Amino acid sequence: MTVNIAIENVQKSFGKKIILDQINLTINSGQIYGLIGPSGAGKTTLVKMIVGMDSPDTGTIHVLNKTVPNLKLLQEIGYMAQSDALYLELTGMENLVFFAALYKIKKKEMQKRISYVTKLVNLDLDIHKKVFTYSGGMKRRLSLSIALLHNPKILILDEPTVGIDPELRLHVWNELLRLKTEEEKTIIVTTHVMEEAEKCDYIAMVRDGRIITRGTPAELKSTYQARNFDEVFLKAGGRGNENSGVN
Repeated sequence: MTVNIAIENVQKSFGKKIILDQINLTINSGQIYGLIGPSGAGKTTLVKMIVGMDSPDTGTIHVLNKTVPNLKLLQEIGYMAQSDALYLELTGMENLVFFAALYKIKKKEMQKRISYVTKLVNLDLDIHKKVFTYSGGMKRRLSLSIALLHNPKILILDEPTVGIDPELRLHVWNELLRLKTEEEKTIIVTTHVMEEAEKCDYIAMVRDGRIITRGTPAELKSTYQARNFDEVFLKAGGRGNENSGVN
């Protein structure tokens, strides 16, 4: 496998508060990598750094063998933020066309991509409505469609299934599994929903800005003799040692 993201000794503080503490991760192509942990653990800060929206105080981040931040990488990354960044006075379609233009997608390809992403997130019947009329879940679905729009090599999805009904959540996860298997995309998913961890190839559990354990789902449950990932997280966090889990 090709290493698409390499994070080395990353540290970040806001004032006296340490947000990320000596983070080291290697993420390969064709892999769904889960960053699991409670709200405030540091997951969003880390993914923003991978995208290039923020910089570490110390350490380095390389994406596709380029040091971030790097504007050229934006064409290769699809980012779905935790907070929806949408134009509420525009329709869903107008939002998609706007972002397609930013990504310089040609008109013929744009039509195909918009059709694909709107059907994927089940917005095709509402795509011509103003976004301010959308529910919270519909806005999340539109944000996900924008992240997928330009067919990026790397997908970074921050809490992508919040507010999405169970049936559509399963549909979205099935598509993510297809993208990583058939198209070898690198996919990072942050979540505090532990059952979603089972769908990831590899997991790093984060608490208070530190990686408290990491490994495949099977490795982690075996190491901690746990029935589920809530138990893994509690047992790993209780030890308070990043090296106590599978590396």
